Amino acid sequence: MARKLGIATIGQAPRDDIAALFAAHVPAGTEVVLRGCLDGLSDAEIAARPPESGADTLYTRLRGNRDVKISKRHVIERSPGVIAALRADGCDAIVYACTGDFPPMPGDAGVLFPSRVLNGLASSLLPEGRLGILLPLPEQAEKLMAKWQRPGLEIVAEALKPSADVAEAAEAAQRLKAKAPDVVAMDCMSYTPATKAAVKPALGVPTLLAITATARVLREMLE
Repeated sequence: MARKLGIATIGQAPRDDIAALFAAHVPAGTEVVLRGCLDGLSDAEIAARPPESGADTLYTRLRGNRDVKISKRHVIERSPGVIAALRADGCDAIVYACTGDFPPMPGDAGVLFPSRVLNGLASSLLPEGRLGILLPLPEQAEKLMAKWQRPGLEIVAEALKPSADVAEAAEAAQRLKAKAPDVVAMDCMSYTPATKAAVKPALGVPTLLAITATARVLREMLE
């Protein structure tokens, strides 16, 4: 029987890039349904709820692949409705396609959060040492570094927009390499395998890509 995967993105549908990457890793024939937490909102309505601080800032893409900064609070308010709609779609598994750290939300039982997948992998590979983080925006650094902090671990970070070209990605990788990380986590769902291919040669250490790591867990759930 064909399975159905639900994807909740923090921005707007369609996100063919995210849907295609997940579809490539889950069992053949899996139907993919993607809904956005900001679906149905105009640009003006989204702009009326700007991030209140670095901690309230999320990076995503809206219709037309426009890079934007959005309010995490706004996304959280709208997330339960998106999760409920995906359940109503009959999805066998649901992934919340953002690596941010989110509080419990109504209806999120059993939803796969990539931050937990990425953190679990990093913890297994690096019980102690120096963890390097690639993150989309400089203003997110303090919040995201705190998210990753645990005893025995030093966190170093560099900003890299997912829309950056190959040269910019390589430069960010060189800056992070200079901080001598033992493992690197790419902390954004908009980083792609192509982004990883651009940074991995310079980094020279195990590099964890959120979207493919999460997709492989989803395959286990759906097989």
